[in-house]
Amino acid sequence: MSMFCYQCEQTAQGKGCDKIGVCSKNDVTSNLQDLLVYALRGLSLVAEAGRAKGVADVEADRHVPAMLFSTLTNVNFDPERFQAWIGQTVKLRDALAAKVKAAGGTIPAHASVTFAPAATLDGLVEQASKGLGGMKDNPDTDPDIVSLQHMVLFGIKGIAAYADHARILGVENKEIYDYLHEAMAAATKPGLGMDWWFDCCIRAGQANLKAMEALDKANTDAYGHPKPTAVPLGHVKGKAILITGHDLKDLEELLKQTEGKGIFVYTHGEMLPAHGYPKLKEKYPHLYGHYGTAWQNQQKEFAVFPGAILFTTNCLMKPAASYQDNVYTHGLVGFPGVKHVEGYDFSAVVAHALKLPGFTEDAPGKQVLTGFARNAVLGVADKVIDAVKSGAIKRFFLVAGCDGAKPGRNYYTEFVEKLPKDTVVLTLACGKFRFFDKDLGDIGGIPRLLDMGQCNDAYSAIQVAVALAGAFNCGVNDLPLSLVLSWYEQKAVAILLTLVALGIKDVRLGPSLPAFVTPNVLKVLVEKLNIMPITTPDEDIKAILG
Repeated sequence: MSMFCYQCEQTAQGKGCDKIGVCSKNDVTSNLQDLLVYALRGLSLVAEAGRAKGVADVEADRHVPAMLFSTLTNVNFDPERFQAWIGQTVKLRDALAAKVKAAGGTIPAHASVTFAPAATLDGLVEQASKGLGGMKDNPDTDPDIVSLQHMVLFGIKGIAAYADHARILGVENKEIYDYLHEAMAAATKPGLGMDWWFDCCIRAGQANLKAMEALDKANTDAYGHPKPTAVPLGHVKGKAILITGHDLKDLEELLKQTEGKGIFVYTHGEMLPAHGYPKLKEKYPHLYGHYGTAWQNQQKEFAVFPGAILFTTNCLMKPAASYQDNVYTHGLVGFPGVKHVEGYDFSAVVAHALKLPGFTEDAPGKQVLTGFARNAVLGVADKVIDAVKSGAIKRFFLVAGCDGAKPGRNYYTEFVEKLPKDTVVLTLACGKFRFFDKDLGDIGGIPRLLDMGQCNDAYSAIQVAVALAGAFNCGVNDLPLSLVLSWYEQKAVAILLTLVALGIKDVRLGPSLPAFVTPNVLKVLVEKLNIMPITTPDEDIKAILG
């Protein structure tokens, strides 16, 4: 059996993984993910037909983003979970098709609409091996059109992640569901052309902005607007649980269930910004600090953590066998051989943490600041504006994006360290772990390093940029602002498409450009928006600052 996947930055030789994923995804899992995408296209074709007759199904609408999310890099590696999800997708498709027919609608004649999954996992694996829904299963042959189609597919996987997080906290947007159905269905329709697919990329960026806005509302309604907060990187004596991922509700439920049990909860990765939310940090004093640094250290850090570890959402390395016994997964996350928690009953995680030694002594360590989301930054906008006008702040740099294990990401550490002291660094997402603990000082009381939050908090960065542009009576592209981004997986693709949709120019992107972008598509992006690859920190800083 073979596979083909090139949806992440670390794809083999910069071209594509065809035997096993660099992420450690094997061919069985990869092909089952593709088959799930194929089944989802059938569901979206039926949903699109239903929209034309005023027929919709909220369960089907919610199912598509959740399932797309499950196929992101480093979310789920468990074939049995994909077997169940494929079956569920087909059941929802057929139930919706019956409603559409009853309303006088016509169901499209496409094989994905009549696809019947095999009854056994072995049979399903055999079906999946035929390449249905994969990167090479495409009705168009023009490589540039295929490039745009895949840009849309990877972008909507990122949109799906944000939409699903927002839905979990009760915030939904029907326009996002409509777009996801349209984009998924379009992949079965040949001959739409370059212009249509480029426009679809733009609309993906617009949909992602709505998804990030929905998630921002969900998080702030539930937990308050983030406030600048000092977070210790050390630990305290006592039992311990480490939670990693993105989902704040997962953290909240864990904090509720560990309250009063003598367990300290530590964040890892993209959970760091949770400390800035007042209804989490202030309500639960046993949310102590942050544990862990850049991605290449994760396996080592997890292996020596003396408590239970809860994996939620994505951006995770597959846990090594040496510490799998201490790992639990939740939500869409899954690995064969690792214990999975259904629902929000974390009692097994709590019991396991109580059995483990925890930390035997205090080691407070240094502190880092987080919580500089849009309200916090705009709350001192007058000081920021005055500092720019006086020349105290010469330029802002948004150095943000994903982290990863492939060599080359030290560029971002070096870039930040070499920036002049009259510049301010805005950062967000896990890419910041290359430099989040650097002491860059301040400018008139304004920290030179401002952590704005998770990857979805690109929404905050955009709102800050728009507000500053308004204050200076100029366009965003005229601000003293440069974007230097790192990408790894599909949420970064969605955010990049949002920047494209907003017409934001001069973005530097690395460590390498996406393998799915053809030279002709890249040429269009360069001509329209001057998107460019990173070179070296010295060369790029010189080019930006002159």
